[in-house]
Amino acid sequence: MAKARITFSDIGLTVTVPAGSRVIEISEKVGAGIVYSCREGDCGSCLMKVLEGAENLSEPSVLEQKILRENMVGPPYRLACQAQVLGDVTVKPA
Repeated sequence: MAKARITFSDIGLTVTVPAGSRVIEISEKVGAGIVYSCREGDCGSCLMKVLEGAENLSEPSVLEQKILRENMVGPPYRLACQAQVLGDVTVKPA
């Protein structure tokens, strides 16, 4: 299985994960500062800034593009619940 590294700059931690893992799941496991409220109906709360390796994340889905537009942001911002890690990347909470 392919592996990728994700660095959470807010806590200074780099972890190796299976390629295809969603950023929010990893953030939750390691205690990084990316928060979310989607389970409470607040889509867009898991906004993160990609500091390095944006090309190593999955392409934004139609839903993600819509939410980013509604929040009036574009690159380098992504939704942690939608972005899948495909290669080395560095992120931080928005």
